[in-house]
Amino acid sequence: MRPYGTPTPSKRPWRRFCFIFFTTNYQLPTNTGGLFVQEINGKLVIIGGAEDKEGSCLILRKFLDLAGGEEARVIILTAATEAPDEVGAMYQKVFTKLGCKKVEVLDVPDRTASNSEKVKQMIAYATGVFFTGGDQLRITSALGGTALLSALEKARHRGLVVAGTSAGASVMSSTMITEGDSDESPKLNTVKMSPGIGLLSGIVIDQHFAQRGRIGRLLTALAQNPAVLGLGIDEDTAVIIDEDELLVWGSQTVTILDGRGVTHTNASLLEPNQYLALTHVTTHILPHGYRFNLSKREPLLP
Repeated sequence: MRPYGTPTPSKRPWRRFCFIFFTTNYQLPTNTGGLFVQEINGKLVIIGGAEDKEGSCLILRKFLDLAGGEEARVIILTAATEAPDEVGAMYQKVFTKLGCKKVEVLDVPDRTASNSEKVKQMIAYATGVFFTGGDQLRITSALGGTALLSALEKARHRGLVVAGTSAGASVMSSTMITEGDSDESPKLNTVKMSPGIGLLSGIVIDQHFAQRGRIGRLLTALAQNPAVLGLGIDEDTAVIIDEDELLVWGSQTVTILDGRGVTHTNASLLEPNQYLALTHVTTHILPHGYRFNLSKREPLLP
């Protein structure tokens, strides 16, 4: 005898489940080899740090052009830095020199500031937001899950251009490198990772790439999940992402590591200080003007 309340075996619940499943008009995001390509109007400008601020300002000028040129309304977000007044004033001076008439500095030292009504209004008004360098954990701890980040995501659908340099670049992805050893062969403990602000999925970004010998860091990230695409961005170089296409812009190069074809990694078998094995990683080195299709994971020659 079944205990009281135990349902009589029946196939009806399964039938009901099948009916709901097959008739509900639900559509998953487009999955392209680990990358979720979103149809968003706002472009991303992801900078490897140390961008030119005194000469031709190739990258900063490009960001400004994308955001509206002289009519752009730029917000400089200084959450990453310990010197927000100094860093904010420096970028404000540069963008003003480049012809931008409306440049404001926004410092959000804590989550209370990130949830203020003033912050939401500033983001809603802006055509471009620029994340400065510093410490990426300062950005995520102050912005994650706040009204500021929600306003940023909403504004991107109407065309807001979001840029970030150095730490402000790493934070763009759903998973980011927070710290790690440079100029070393990759070990399991070469990098530490944590959630980013999630403007990109399926991509891990490292900056100051060639200048600080960080290929081992990016390979370590790939070894732990070969589905992701690794972007190593050199100094004074940026990638401009428009939906599923990436454009390299700047004086150095971008290294793209594709782990989709990896045939072996020993990451799950290692102690933290042991060396990684990783086979059949596809590598692309792209200079200024080259493009890359993120959906197909293929370079587009100029």
